[in-house]
Amino acid sequence: MRRPLLALFTAVALLATAACGDSSEQPSAGQSGGATQPDKVNAGVIAILDVAPIYLGKEKGFFSKRNIDLTLTTAQGGAAIVPAVLSGQYQFGFSNAVSLLLAKSQNAPLKVVCNGNNSTGVADDFAGLYVKPDSPIQSPKDLVGKTVAANTLKNIVDTSVRASVKKDGGDPSQVKFTELPFPEQVGALQAGRVDAIFVVEPFQQAAVAAGMRKIASSYVDAAPNLTVAMYFTSTKLAGENPDLVARFTEAMKESLAYADANSAEVRDIIGTYTKIEEPVREKMVLPKWPTEINTDAVNALADAAVADGLLKEKPDVAGLLP
Repeated sequence: MRRPLLALFTAVALLATAACGDSSEQPSAGQSGGATQPDKVNAGVIAILDVAPIYLGKEKGFFSKRNIDLTLTTAQGGAAIVPAVLSGQYQFGFSNAVSLLLAKSQNAPLKVVCNGNNSTGVADDFAGLYVKPDSPIQSPKDLVGKTVAANTLKNIVDTSVRASVKKDGGDPSQVKFTELPFPEQVGALQAGRVDAIFVVEPFQQAAVAAGMRKIASSYVDAAPNLTVAMYFTSTKLAGENPDLVARFTEAMKESLAYADANSAEVRDIIGTYTKIEEPVREKMVLPKWPTEINTDAVNALADAAVADGLLKEKPDVAGLLP
């Protein structure tokens, strides 16, 4: 089973390079909720289960009823989405909280408009820290001097893993990280090239199927009910078209609430923009999609980023959030 599963998850990752629409579309100037022609909005997202609500909201008509013609364009990650939003290529984007805090610390002119997704807040989370079944590493503090695979460096993954190590009594500054795409992590762990891996769904299911042992739910350790990611826009668009931003935010909040209450429809919609097969979708642990941002959790991430040396000083969190 191992080889087909890994092939499946590799295909999921490759799908993130495929665009779902024309990224050159701009919203029409001066339009409002009562305009005859809808505002054309291009949102930058990542082909992962976290963004299921926006796809579900588009299908349910939550955006069109607010006079928004929504196009969803997939990118590799927040590192590509942030500059695309700032340049006006996308009007809105999805990115993890640490990426947005880093951008804010560099005075990037962006503004969060609404929540994206949260951890489950319990051990059975949609992401986890895994080791080989026979590894001498029994808990996060044993990672001191060891190497952990992260899909990107200096981001929410290493911030969260360090939180697990610190909570367990270890020195987080002594943990090493190496960048490795999610689809390659299980194989690297099996081959002994890394000592531990941090994976999210559906890659977590590959780790479970390969017999890997979970030692922590790092998103849960980072903060209770951690806000993992958020939707944002440029301060330019927020200033020039606050009506559009308000309507997009309303549609997203309706989409988040609907997704949180309809897990079966979430699993179905994930199959429309990824290649995750139904048996895997049924096993996946889904994140939470509350409509409100956990401000305390975002502040905790900012404090952790400073303590870890990722940020020199804490950014203006209140200025970033709505």
